[in-house]
Amino acid sequence: MVQMPAMNAAVEVLKDEGVDTAFGCPGAAILPFYKALEQVGGIEHLTVRHEEGATHMADGWARTTGKVGVAIGTSGPAGTNMITGLYTAMADSIPIVCITGQNRTDLLDKEGFQAVDIVEIAKPVTKWAVQIKEPGTAPWIFREAFRIAREGRPGPVLIDIPLDVAQQEISYDPSIDAPLQVHDIVPHRPRVERALDMLLEAERPLILAGGGIIISEASEELTELAELLRVPVQVTLMGKGSFDEDSDLYAGMTGVQTSQRYGNASFLESDLVLAVGARFADRHTGAIDVYRGDRKFIHVDIEATQLGRVFEPDLGIVSDARLFLRELIDAAKKRSAKARVGAWIERVGELKRTLGRREDFDSVPVKAPRVYKEINEVFGEDAYFVTAIGLYQIWGGQHQKAYKPRHYQICGQAGPLGWEIPAAIGVKKALKDTEPDAEVVGVVGDYGFQYMVEELAVAAQYDVPFVIIMLNNEYLGLIRQAEIPYDMNYQVDIHYDDHGTDSVKIMEAYGCSGRRVFDPSEIRESIEWARKQAQATSRPVLVEIMIEREANTPHGPAIDAVKEFEPAPEPQGQGA
Repeated sequence: MVQMPAMNAAVEVLKDEGVDTAFGCPGAAILPFYKALEQVGGIEHLTVRHEEGATHMADGWARTTGKVGVAIGTSGPAGTNMITGLYTAMADSIPIVCITGQNRTDLLDKEGFQAVDIVEIAKPVTKWAVQIKEPGTAPWIFREAFRIAREGRPGPVLIDIPLDVAQQEISYDPSIDAPLQVHDIVPHRPRVERALDMLLEAERPLILAGGGIIISEASEELTELAELLRVPVQVTLMGKGSFDEDSDLYAGMTGVQTSQRYGNASFLESDLVLAVGARFADRHTGAIDVYRGDRKFIHVDIEATQLGRVFEPDLGIVSDARLFLRELIDAAKKRSAKARVGAWIERVGELKRTLGRREDFDSVPVKAPRVYKEINEVFGEDAYFVTAIGLYQIWGGQHQKAYKPRHYQICGQAGPLGWEIPAAIGVKKALKDTEPDAEVVGVVGDYGFQYMVEELAVAAQYDVPFVIIMLNNEYLGLIRQAEIPYDMNYQVDIHYDDHGTDSVKIMEAYGCSGRRVFDPSEIRESIEWARKQAQATSRPVLVEIMIEREANTPHGPAIDAVKEFEPAPEPQGQGA
């Protein structure tokens, strides 16, 4: 058997598991692993400025590739800095492996320097947190970590490696090793048949596509089923991109925040909902009694404990989303089944035409929906977007279109500030071989932008270009607080050092560039400039759009009580 350092064996496992990029920050306790990365080769490493940034980069990489992302840190606070990223991945079912260094094993119970018990700290926000205690177990623990991260409902794993263990040699031959088998969760056929019965009996059925559709690569099957049965489809926020929003069968998004007006209306008129890979999260459902209503629910989820967690469905099915949809398609074809819901499809189309939301605002300060109108019209279907938490997440869910899976990346459940910049780096690096010229766009808020802005240095150092579109509602509020009259000709005399943060200057300080926009007529030209500038400089480029300070988003406690602050625009015709 081949003799090699234990950490070399671990790196060989990473390569065999499909990892070609890792994100991390070196430190004394993790140096044996970094030496192995250098000796084995084949994995590009980006040195981050903060370990949380490494986890978000690994997260963005994993969301885009569908593989397991890797983040690396040293002992003590490096691991605790990763907890937010682990929680984010856990909440959104993203497979990542975080690798931390640790002090020597003989110092772990003696309050040694940076000898924090990161395994116990990480357990609530991981699928598995483990410390390698014997060097000979290193390759097998890494294999198990990747299996656990991928199998069932995906999620994060943490591996902690004491320094003395990392420095040992072991017997390991990578040429005769392979990834551990990931077991499929297949549906029980009688339950599939019952689901088809219920769909065919319904007069106003909806398919609800959650993030599980994207995770299981089931978008093609979803589209095939919808077209085969002619059943309208809605998506959750995490399912955005799983179904073409321009399809005549697209029925919008239901929710008390991220929703379409016509989505809520069509949901309230439905009599059956087939939810696949969705968790019935609180911002989607709102008041449960209203959401539940008299309609029937079929709930399909790969994690058995999700069934009945929020409310008891009429039919629960434990299955991988793609395998369930394939079985349902097969059953429908064998019966030559088609739902007789032509009038319902027409009704959904009518709601789409008449219950939109206005986006064509020309007023100054800029209204946020206008920003998303420009985004939808400027960028094509192949662009990749990342966006995080706050009002702009709500506006994005309400107004931004998504056409393809894994092209709209959003940290939906945990909502950490600053996620977008490191995530965008991860997304862009994930595309380096398959789509090197693909556009990546981060839609951010002014406060979230500042939270992890130091990771711009990583993008500049490693030539990672992307566009950042910031919706800034703080600046104009600070102007009012300072009793400065809002005047387009007066803006040049306002100093951010006195009243706020100059985001363009921050970009320039990191070797990047940016532009500030006050008028909606300038948005499109500025975004086009940023696209060209990012490509020309191989750096991030910012378009900072000053929006109104006090803006209302449609929201409410229940899906039948969402307050709308603007009348629906006039319908633009049958195809609008």
